[in-house]
Amino acid sequence: MSPHSVASGSVRSAAELNERIRALWLRSGGSLSAQERVEYELLVVEWAAAIRDEVVAAA
Repeated sequence: MSPHSVASGSVRSAAELNERIRALWLRSGGSLSAQERVEYELLVVEWAAAIRDEVVAAA
């Protein structure tokens, strides 16, 4: 996956992505480096897509 795009239909669940986001913040000590910020932004975009997919599937 390109770092600038998110495929529709994330293969990771929102819960898994949320856990990865939390772990990233814990590892960073609450202050993200530039590289960690990029990773964080990608995870949040993927998490939002996963949430949308889960809501649509539940509807």
